[in-house]
Amino acid sequence: MTKNKIELRTVNVTRYITPLREGGSLPALAEADDDFKYVLKFRGAGHGVKALISELLGGEIARTMGLRVPELVFANLDEAFGRSEGDEEIQDLLKGSQGLNLALHFLSGALTYDPVVTEVEEELASKIVWLDAFITNIDRTVKNTNMLIWHKELWLIDHGATFYFHHSWGDWKKAAQSPFSYIKDHVLLPQATKVEEINNQMISLFPDDKLLEITNLIPLDWLNWEGTDLNPEEIRNVYYQFLVLRRNHANNFVKQIQDARKTLI
Repeated sequence: MTKNKIELRTVNVTRYITPLREGGSLPALAEADDDFKYVLKFRGAGHGVKALISELLGGEIARTMGLRVPELVFANLDEAFGRSEGDEEIQDLLKGSQGLNLALHFLSGALTYDPVVTEVEEELASKIVWLDAFITNIDRTVKNTNMLIWHKELWLIDHGATFYFHHSWGDWKKAAQSPFSYIKDHVLLPQATKVEEINNQMISLFPDDKLLEITNLIPLDWLNWEGTDLNPEEIRNVYYQFLVLRRNHANNFVKQIQDARKTLI
């Protein structure tokens, strides 16, 4: 069995501090009953629980690869929370997000990664590009790097735009085996010179039991979807099978990365 079992804490949100309006989903800075501050992602926002699932899976897969990701916690929002909020849009968001949400530990004082200012070492860049091709992350570009510099180290944030196959819920098996054309826009693609070298090592980090452990983190409460005949356990199993297939066909997206890099030369 894989060691170092993943366990997420659950906190109760006690204070809504301010909205973070740079994202379309309107996350917020909030405080919880453990006295820590978090970037809170709401189930009542645009893409609902699917964005939370993406954030959860993407973040813990990155962490399994040894990449730095702020701690993820389940964040419970009480029914009475937000009643005094004056902004109607935010009040509606809070009302629609009662129950279990997801939050990332707030990295106070962190700076947005700027590729002009900070050069990322080739192996680290290769791992991040491999990760984003694996989880089909369309949102780590020059326009929106979704990386922070905190205590002189690179941290990955915002994985809500990953696993985009689940928005149409069509042929997920085909999606799992496909290359990833959006990798051509990745901010770290120029430095990702070692993707082929690290490929087998990255694959080895995700035996079936580790992928099952990660997908089992998805709360059943987030898997009661309308418009599908699948029950919550069956939906969760699709995510697991998707990752197994994607891992088994990693050479497809690695080749796509190599082809995209050739166009840069």
